[in-house]
Amino acid sequence: MNDLKTVDAMQKGSPSIWKLVWRRFTQHKLGLLGGMLLIVLGVLAVFADSISPYQPGQQYRSFGYAPPTPIHFFSEEGFSLQPFVYGVKRGFDQNLGVPVFTEDKTQKFPIKLFAPGDKYRFLGLFETDIHLFGTGTNSKTSLGQLFLFGTDKFGRDVFSRILAGSRISLSIGPLVILISFILGVLFGGISGYYGGWVDGTIQRVTEVTMAMPRLALLLAFATVIPAKADPIVRFWIIVLVLALVSWAPITRVMRGQFLALREEDFSTAAKALGASDLRVILRHILPNTTTYLIVAASLTVPNVLILESALSFFSYGIQEPLVSWGMLMAGAQSVFEIEFHPWLLIPGFFIVFTVLAYNFLGDALRDAADPFTIVVAKD
Repeated sequence: MNDLKTVDAMQKGSPSIWKLVWRRFTQHKLGLLGGMLLIVLGVLAVFADSISPYQPGQQYRSFGYAPPTPIHFFSEEGFSLQPFVYGVKRGFDQNLGVPVFTEDKTQKFPIKLFAPGDKYRFLGLFETDIHLFGTGTNSKTSLGQLFLFGTDKFGRDVFSRILAGSRISLSIGPLVILISFILGVLFGGISGYYGGWVDGTIQRVTEVTMAMPRLALLLAFATVIPAKADPIVRFWIIVLVLALVSWAPITRVMRGQFLALREEDFSTAAKALGASDLRVILRHILPNTTTYLIVAASLTVPNVLILESALSFFSYGIQEPLVSWGMLMAGAQSVFEIEFHPWLLIPGFFIVFTVLAYNFLGDALRDAADPFTIVVAKD
């Protein structure tokens, strides 16, 4: 028994190695930038209701397709330290057939910090109407509105909807990865550790799954979701569907990891000392795959984000009243919308920046956790 404890102790991570990994990670500038961007996006998602000036479903029908509101520091009276916006008049261009908005410089509305606005529940704890910024005008009126990224066809603030959509778009990836990694580690570990007919059966199923086009498979699964399903239920169904098309590549890699690690000295020594298969897997093999799992997660999440955005873009994914970045991009499907309302493309930039941030972070983690460079640097 003491020998088993000695083998277990040998497998515990060395603090010096993790410090070396962190030091190498901090030297990767793009990786740090990606990590900081994801932290900022995460904070925006958590406090979306407090930061956004309006609720994502609040409609201003007379301000449909309003462009981004210009913010001013100068007026006829001179420079002002406090930014402000002018009132807006709505017109209509008969030639182009689109609404036209002009500033009414007889009305000036200062932008205030911690301004009152639409009511919401702060972190789901208590009700309040205080927002980080706004003009403080009554949400039921159409005067003095602040639309940083313009509005959609229903007059809903695009900026507020992007912040609300970040909750779905940023959370769906980790949830899918959690489920798909559990399946991948389970099936890949069993396949690699035991081999034989178990390995052959699991790998044939894995190959069939990987041979199917993922987007086509997703669309096929999404079409069977009931149209009247509750939005929350639909969200979890989409998470499960995305996990079902994401587990196979992880299973293949984990199989290879287990095939190699089961023959290592620490695994054979533990088995020779009487350790059970479950103990060998949980205490000796699985901890040695941690670095791979962390790196794989950071590189797989952006793929899940793109798949969810594609589903929602084609109206098979997230539905109202929930909001995701892919669903917001569905408002810019036509050339007409892009030409006359280009601000509807802004959610796409959030998707691009988030995918790049995850890729930069994944590259940094992969380089920092490279076992060869770690051993060389430590020596």
